[in-house]
Amino acid sequence: MKSNKKIKIITLVVAVVIVLGLIVFMFSGDNYKILQSLIRDDLTSEEFKELIQSFGIRGAVTLSLLSMLQVVFTFLPAEPVQVLSGIGYGFWEGFAICLVGVFLGNCAMYLAYKIFGDGLNDYFHKNIDLDFEKLRNSKRIAFFVFILYFLPAIPYGLICLFSASLDLKFPKYILLTTIGSIPSIFIGVGLGHMTMSASWIISVIVFAVLVTLIIVIGIKRKAVFAAVNKMIHKSQKEKHGDFIVKPAHPFTLFIVRIVFSLLVKKFKYKLKKNVNVKGPCIVICNHGSFYDFVFSALAVKYDKPQYMVARLFFYKKLVAWVLKKAGAFPKSMFSADMENMQNCMRVLRHGGVLVMMPEARLSTVGKFEGIQDTTFKFIKKMKVDLYTLKINGAYLASPKWGDKVRKGSLVECELNQLLTGEEIRDIAEEELIEKINTALDYDEFKWLESKPELKYKSKTLAVGLENILYKCPECGKECTLKTHKRTIICEECGLTATLNDRYAFVDGKPFKNFVDWYEWQSAELEKEILGNPNYELKDEVELKLQSYDGKKQLRTAGYGTCVFSRNGLVYSGTIDGETVEKVFKMKEVFRLLFGAGEDFEIYEGRQLYYFVPKDTRSAVKWYIASCILKEKA
Repeated sequence: MKSNKKIKIITLVVAVVIVLGLIVFMFSGDNYKILQSLIRDDLTSEEFKELIQSFGIRGAVTLSLLSMLQVVFTFLPAEPVQVLSGIGYGFWEGFAICLVGVFLGNCAMYLAYKIFGDGLNDYFHKNIDLDFEKLRNSKRIAFFVFILYFLPAIPYGLICLFSASLDLKFPKYILLTTIGSIPSIFIGVGLGHMTMSASWIISVIVFAVLVTLIIVIGIKRKAVFAAVNKMIHKSQKEKHGDFIVKPAHPFTLFIVRIVFSLLVKKFKYKLKKNVNVKGPCIVICNHGSFYDFVFSALAVKYDKPQYMVARLFFYKKLVAWVLKKAGAFPKSMFSADMENMQNCMRVLRHGGVLVMMPEARLSTVGKFEGIQDTTFKFIKKMKVDLYTLKINGAYLASPKWGDKVRKGSLVECELNQLLTGEEIRDIAEEELIEKINTALDYDEFKWLESKPELKYKSKTLAVGLENILYKCPECGKECTLKTHKRTIICEECGLTATLNDRYAFVDGKPFKNFVDWYEWQSAELEKEILGNPNYELKDEVELKLQSYDGKKQLRTAGYGTCVFSRNGLVYSGTIDGETVEKVFKMKEVFRLLFGAGEDFEIYEGRQLYYFVPKDTRSAVKWYIASCILKEKA
């Protein structure tokens, strides 16, 4: 049995014992008389006050425990206990009794959520018409939690569960939920106190006014929730306004350069710099490795380059802060992103150096993978000097699917000016596209052929290849391949292939290298797609979305099924407890991004939909299918 399951069971047992102990306490001795007095209708206020005070401290403790239980058991109403506390002990003592009980109940609900998780929040999404996803991300979360305490049909305990789901630290959580409950406790206890200290006419009038307000709020429930949602959306807009790029902070840039200088020592790095870049300008480079950011920064180091970085990395607060200080800004890959466009223009308008990796994804097999048309249009529109940085060897040193950097690998970079701003202004767009594609086109294995002295000594050279090679050429089965050190093996038919120290398969079997294998499986999938007009790729997935608190990048938001066809991508399943069907039409899809052995993903505005398939080795198939369906189907 897993340890976390044991903790849950032990906690549940302890909680049950405590609750049973409280119940025994309340029914022990004369305490049952206190409970009995709560439901008796033959007692006057004076008689109840005299009775409850005759029990001394036991009466106060019992009422406090009842206040606690009405938080824990959300179906129990709070008002009767509060009113009777006011009658029996007066305003301030009654208020303190109820507040202590609510405080204890809030503590219990915090513990319950931390142990038993998000499943306790289903009630909110099913019964309350609030946009909880946006509410969680609001910078005015405390204000909205207070509002929840005034809305109808929301018990204290459920508000506690929601507040706990925000991953607040306990001191902030308990302060928020305890203060939030004070107004309603104040009203409930005050009503009870008024029946003893004021005339019955005043008590009836006040009671009637409060009941009328509750009824009106109940009748206007939808309007009330709509008004609250409007405020939530406004605060969301304020919080998630456009990200405004700023030049790198000098100190951060200094630290980044030191880190980059240390990182580059993992490689035999060679730079051929034929020009010195001068802003405003655009530098474009091919993208075979994550370390391309390091190589490009060193290539143009005296000009404070600024980068667009996948928005996913900005989902985590700490990483986002570092990137922002380093002058980077977010981009929703293969999606219309006006914020990113404005930031790019802002960099150039202030004379900056904008570094772009226009392929917008790491190369799968070390080859140029194409550029979206909108990139060419942007370059044409800007009419600034254009430079190219050609990087060779980075993919082989640290491939997308690899487990680690191949130490001592050679990386060669060459920085050149492709066109001046005036030349871009006068050149035809078709010619511009051809020049850029030609300048960035690369093939790592062709480059390797020109370096016969290069050898890659890694003992785990093949580890991870099963995440881009999903189909066995011997038996035709999919997702049956596994790797060990330098060997790839089919678990279905036993096919075995071993890499030598130049990434080629020993004896040229089953292919010369993994690029040929990848292209073979892509051709097989293309035949299947083109031969079937109703082709669709389908799998069960886990959906992850941006985390609420920014402490991590993503959170599990639901489970369902993804289907990809000529019409686009469709997700049918749950998102935050609600059943949905999310459709991404083919015109909105340029490519599906994918993480090797991790996921396939797509951006919609600033939101990334991160789909984890049942067998993560199949993620690459979704990427290949998206290329074929977009270009040829």
